Amino acid sequence: MEALAIFQATLEVTLPVFAMVFIGLGLKRARWIDAAFVTTASQLVFKATLPTLVFLSIIRADLEATLNPRLLGVFALATLGGFLLAWAWAELRIARNDRGSYIQSAFRGNVGIVGLALAAGMYGDYGLSAGGLLLGVVILTYNIFSVVALAIYRDEARVDWRDILTNIVRNPLILAVVAALPVAVAAPPLPGWLITTGDYFASLTLPLALICIGATLSFGALRASGAVALSASLMKMVVIPMLATGAAWLAGFEGRELGVMFLFFSSPTAAAAFVMARAMGGNAVLTANIIALTTLMASVTITLGVFGLQMAGLI
Repeated sequence: MEALAIFQATLEVTLPVFAMVFIGLGLKRARWIDAAFVTTASQLVFKATLPTLVFLSIIRADLEATLNPRLLGVFALATLGGFLLAWAWAELRIARNDRGSYIQSAFRGNVGIVGLALAAGMYGDYGLSAGGLLLGVVILTYNIFSVVALAIYRDEARVDWRDILTNIVRNPLILAVVAALPVAVAAPPLPGWLITTGDYFASLTLPLALICIGATLSFGALRASGAVALSASLMKMVVIPMLATGAAWLAGFEGRELGVMFLFFSSPTAAAAFVMARAMGGNAVLTANIIALTTLMASVTITLGVFGLQMAGLI
């Protein structure tokens, strides 16, 4: 695929997402939605529609054709490395009250929407199936690490690891993965009306989450947190994708497997990060600003990354 075609395909994914954020901002400015709506809608996404989307993605994955335990393991280790790098940097450079949101935003990508869409666009059914399986690892690692980061820096009180473990076990997204795996393996026939209803419900996830992000976006806060938001955005869109993809290549991955992992590593900060930050008392405004910045950067960084890997003959 030529660079121009890759650039256009990336814009077709990222620009609508970014536009939805500004629609949310416009709706808030027009007073069509308020803080109460944002709170309720964020909880609906976090507890219901996003878990439904995750469940359906996993049960539809082609396990026999794309199951690669080594790929899943390397991806999980790379994710852990990105999380620890963001944590170390936050400890050195970021104010304590912002650290949890910074760490989560710097390593947690929007793989369920942007990553999967790009993987399917580049590699067809393989990209969708491999991405669906990776999504299971992503949801577990992202949510466990995010809960830990947000809980540790929630306040100055002593860390309650029992509370952290409880939050992890009860996390709706993790429960969705646990519920989906046996269904994906057993593959029982599900009624068509049930799948269609699930699709309808899951389709609420992206627009609701992005509208809530836009409604929370504050340009005044963006100026105030500009350096922190920019630091997390560069970590998410440049530093971690380069290091993680390089590590995967050194581990022996090339071709479409490396390509799918790069697209997942380089996805902009996930809308779910905003939902979780808001639900767990993190800095939701900073998170929303980072999501907006990384989404804006994605069309450039992903395009350049794919072009460079193709020129090198690696994907």
